[in-house]
Amino acid sequence: MAVRVQEAASLRLDEIYRYTRDRWGAEQADRYITELFAAFDKIDSHGVASHPIPAEFGIEGFYFRHGHHFVYWRRLSNGDVGIVTILHERMHQMDRFREDLPK
Repeated sequence: MAVRVQEAASLRLDEIYRYTRDRWGAEQADRYITELFAAFDKIDSHGVASHPIPAEFGIEGFYFRHGHHFVYWRRLSNGDVGIVTILHERMHQMDRFREDLPK
């Protein structure tokens, strides 16, 4: 199993890194991004508590909370884990999620 960070999630990771670096410094930003990737690696072994994405989101998949973010993921057709997007807890989850879905 491999973890594939999809385009929208990659852009969100960049935003998270820049915001954290600008607010709390590069060391904290590096630590948080490293922690996120460690959490991604735990998905397949059920090392993070994932929940089904609510039906009203219109996509099958799962999410879990990490710090102040929700990580949305799904199983890809080849069995890999696809990280769909990562949204801050203060964002309107459904609207931002739909913006980040692959077209």
